Amino acid sequence: MKKAILLSTIAALCCGLHRTSACTGIALSAADGSYVQSRTIEWSRGVLRSQYVVIPRGQQLRSFTPTGANGLAFTARYGTVGLAVEQQEFIAEGINEAGLSAGLFFFPQYGGYESYDPDRNDRTLADLQVAAWMLTQFATIDEVKAAVASVRIVALEKSSVVHWRIGEASGRQVVLEIVDGVPHFYENEVGVLTNAPGFEWQLTNLDNYVNLYPGDAPVRQLSGITLRPTGSNSGFLGIPGDATPPSRFVRAAFYRATAPQRATAFGTVLQCFHLLNCFDIPIGIDHPQGDAPDIPSATQWTSAIDLTHRRVYYKTAYDNSIRCIDLAEIDFGRVKYQSHPLDEVREQPVVKISVTH
Repeated sequence: MKKAILLSTIAALCCGLHRTSACTGIALSAADGSYVQSRTIEWSRGVLRSQYVVIPRGQQLRSFTPTGANGLAFTARYGTVGLAVEQQEFIAEGINEAGLSAGLFFFPQYGGYESYDPDRNDRTLADLQVAAWMLTQFATIDEVKAAVASVRIVALEKSSVVHWRIGEASGRQVVLEIVDGVPHFYENEVGVLTNAPGFEWQLTNLDNYVNLYPGDAPVRQLSGITLRPTGSNSGFLGIPGDATPPSRFVRAAFYRATAPQRATAFGTVLQCFHLLNCFDIPIGIDHPQGDAPDIPSATQWTSAIDLTHRRVYYKTAYDNSIRCIDLAEIDFGRVKYQSHPLDEVREQPVVKISVTH
């Protein structure tokens, strides 16, 4: 019965990904060298059961497969804090004590994993658990790249396809996409990520907006009449404003590129939250009229992770207070494996969360 309930939960989560594949990621660096990766996560079918998870060193973990909790077994080498969806095993964004960050972004229609082979369960890793595997096992991007070939990443349901953003405190960031069973890593110098199509296509699409620039367009003459901007920011006239992944990628790239650099890590964290406010998705636009669930937003939570100082900040659609989990205050050699609802703490910003030891 427990296995049936588990797989039913996974199916419900995965089958809804196509409608709600609207994650937006932005990374920024501070003048003092601090590096922050931020993102939104969307779910428009109802309340997304989200939680923060603390994984100690030495914790025994096991991946699910389409037939149960019988996949790859691994032991945490690094203490990890993650933000998970639906179940504590499904970390969508997180960081480990070495400063490696990883998160999944929905990637429908364009990605494709290897076919599930029950005879190879000992190497099988569910896509929704790849971030947890990376964070508990590795300290650098290069270590992740070297190890990906040693596992068989599969979908728990056919409609579940994601790609991953992986970052280091140095400011390096890569995107991992699996297409036709083959992993591809891309250096992400533009510092943003959304969903489908693939990352290389998104970069090429930026060429269509070469005319955009910050500020106001100049006054021009046309056939004897004077054309003037009708308001400020006319240099960005034509930037796409809809919520599709390609449009959000373009908008995020230009917003990030024109954002003033802040002096400190915390100032950069706040800058990320301000930028990502522009990517909140109203719940009604994803549903026919009258069909929307009674939740405040499709954007259920937003996070900003300070990789330099190992701090996780987040806020939710239900509580806009910014909360902080400081990895430096966690003894990963003694802390218990635990998870707690994101909205368990309701105080004034910034709330520091105490982890149970």
